[in-house]
Amino acid sequence: MAAGEVEIAPFSLSHAHAGTHRGTGFGARLMREFLREAGGCAVIDGGLATELEAHGADLKDPLWSAKYLFTSPDLIKKVHLDYLEAGANILITASYQATIQGFESRGFSREESEALLRRSVELACEAREIFQGRRLRASDRCSKDGISSKQHPVLIAASIGSYGAYLADGSEYSGNYGLEVTLETLKDFHRRRLQVLSEAGADIIAFETIPCKIEAQAYIELLQECNIKIPVWFSFTSNDGINIVSGDSLMDCASIADSCDNVVAIGFNCTSPRYIHSLILSIRKLTEKLIVIYPNSGESYDPDKKEWVASNGVSGEDFVSYVSKWHEAGASLIGGCCRTTPDTIRAIAKALRKDFYPSKPDEELHNDIERNITQRQLLDRLCIKSSLGKNDTYE
Repeated sequence: MAAGEVEIAPFSLSHAHAGTHRGTGFGARLMREFLREAGGCAVIDGGLATELEAHGADLKDPLWSAKYLFTSPDLIKKVHLDYLEAGANILITASYQATIQGFESRGFSREESEALLRRSVELACEAREIFQGRRLRASDRCSKDGISSKQHPVLIAASIGSYGAYLADGSEYSGNYGLEVTLETLKDFHRRRLQVLSEAGADIIAFETIPCKIEAQAYIELLQECNIKIPVWFSFTSNDGINIVSGDSLMDCASIADSCDNVVAIGFNCTSPRYIHSLILSIRKLTEKLIVIYPNSGESYDPDKKEWVASNGVSGEDFVSYVSKWHEAGASLIGGCCRTTPDTIRAIAKALRKDFYPSKPDEELHNDIERNITQRQLLDRLCIKSSLGKNDTYE
């Protein structure tokens, strides 16, 4: 390797076997090596749905962002690339609301539904490959000029949303599933999706927006019963900074996650920024595992209107001003959730890495993706139009 040249390759945890619950196993060690390469703290991407909507996507659908796995996958890939260029080290797949049951309700077969789950991981991996390839070429140019190019390790986190996300009735924000939903109900619901995503090529599984203790317990039992080999993180959600949204004890929920060998990080997402600091301090008392946090913008979600409502939360500037405090308090995986954007992630990366310089977008590549998206939308409209009867109308 020539002087000044840096080899850039995707960092992978997918072959790791997590070790003891104290965070000293193989998966935990590799995660800490990843953090070392990332500069001590890794940046998670921001809101996928937020960016899809910014590009004209209509997400008022029970499948939410997962709808675009079959209607416009190139748009998902474009958003992934936007976040990488903004400084993200971890891409979360578009599988949060992607479920076999949800796809089957739209007429897809079991095999097709499982293929769409795998596709969510493939799109993120393809975005990583494009991004890393471009950085490698840039590194080669820098080395010829005697300039060093810093590494930008990237992990793919396969998202698994809660049962409430599938219901699309707002219960993901309350954990109130009713008495008829038991531990076995939740295990049966999540089992095959977990198996498919764990074998799809992701580096880590992200159990996100966990609203209740019983669902955390279901995940733990499935990890053991299905013999899942890759690391996972558990991310709960809170609306008071003390308990998780169901009212279940934070201590009980975090202890469940802490007891599992596979779990390498515990934390919170889709929670108001104003609660994050106290939640980090609480988690630090319960675990030695890594702490992951990616709050929303501070707005609240109205499940009836299916839209975000402004609140007395923090501004975008205040959100970013908290980042260094969160890191100092113990968080090492930091990003954004709903209503955060590439601009948010870029600001987080700058706050955490003083030598960070955002990647310049590849205009030719983005133009190609935009053309593919436009062509697909036109084809979809033509297919719909041709299927209408002469007395039908199309808007």
